[in-house]
Amino acid sequence: MAAKTVLLVDDSRVARMMTRRLIEVSRAGWTVVEAASGEEALEQYAGAKPDFVVLDVNMPGMGGMETARRLKALAPDLPVTLLTANIQDPVRLQAEALGVGFLTKPVREDALLDFLSGGAP
Repeated sequence: MAAKTVLLVDDSRVARMMTRRLIEVSRAGWTVVEAASGEEALEQYAGAKPDFVVLDVNMPGMGGMETARRLKALAPDLPVTLLTANIQDPVRLQAEALGVGFLTKPVREDALLDFLSGGAP
């Protein structure tokens, strides 16, 4: 499997560390680029051109839904998934309407790896 780049966006440093670890262990050689906010994610996207985006929903400033909307406007085929503890149906429905995936925290390794393999989470 060719090396890829994952943009990991979460305002929680601990959540980013845990998810990064899962990616690095299961996808050796891949690059993980981190952002702590939606605004930072858009800046990182421009330089990193990630193959996948894993995005928290509830963040200060620009939230995950708006960030996902803007990323999909820039790159409609970019695989984006939300990774959130907010499992309410309206959040799931918004994700579906945006064409992005939905993973729950704490992240299940198998679900994350399915997403990173091109499958739907």
